[in-house]
Amino acid sequence: MELMSHCSSFLLPPENCNPTCSISLNYALVVLNQSLPRFAPLLWDHAQLRVCADGGANRVYDEMPLFFPQQQPSHVRTRSNFLYLTSDVSIRYKPDVIKGDMDSIRTEVLEFYKKLGTQIIDESHDQDTTDLHKCVTYIRDLTPSIDQSALCILVAGALGGRFDHEIGNINVLCRFSNTRIILLSDDCLIHLLPKNHCHKILIQSSVEGPHCGLVPIGMPSGSSTTTGLKWDLNDMAMRFGGLISTSNIVKGDIVTVQSDSDLLWTISIKKL
Repeated sequence: MELMSHCSSFLLPPENCNPTCSISLNYALVVLNQSLPRFAPLLWDHAQLRVCADGGANRVYDEMPLFFPQQQPSHVRTRSNFLYLTSDVSIRYKPDVIKGDMDSIRTEVLEFYKKLGTQIIDESHDQDTTDLHKCVTYIRDLTPSIDQSALCILVAGALGGRFDHEIGNINVLCRFSNTRIILLSDDCLIHLLPKNHCHKILIQSSVEGPHCGLVPIGMPSGSSTTTGLKWDLNDMAMRFGGLISTSNIVKGDIVTVQSDSDLLWTISIKKL
């Protein structure tokens, strides 16, 4: 059975990443239209591609400056990443792409980023998919040469707000089950553990845990087995209306999970 490893090193500054986490991933960041988590600048720095889903651009424009109260908002929005001007100047918090049905982005925000060179992709003709679905499709199509197992899409602002939006975001995890997609909020992260894999989760105890959960999604689990949890599952069945593993606790630095059903893994993020 194929082994999949998971590591939340994107919650750590690049220079502080745990050397035991040997997973080499290409990160893309999607910003949705909910409050940015306090570690949003860190996610931005880890990402090689930054995509705002429609009103997510409002969040970058309004909230990124709040993380740097000693600086002028205009300075945060437009300052170069480089100390000296070169022919390759990168604006600090400029999205690479704004994509969606354009029903929630403010006009002045759209014009601001358009003038900075952000690519604008209007898909208002498509009302059958969510903005996150549109962004994930764009990222996957943009990187066809990259092994999908090496691509990780971080989604800020995916949790909180309207419940139907949250469920729609979780549905995207299931629609793209062969792509690593991690939904993030201030309080926790969620990602899919595809069935019929042995999953090794490397716990970054300085920034996440100890509370965690495993929830079957799409269909009941006839058999799920774990190690590394306070209340391990041993060939246990899980289903809605029956047992699901919530309010569990990680015991060490490694958790293993194996199941005959897709499971959602969630773990709390510490407020440092």
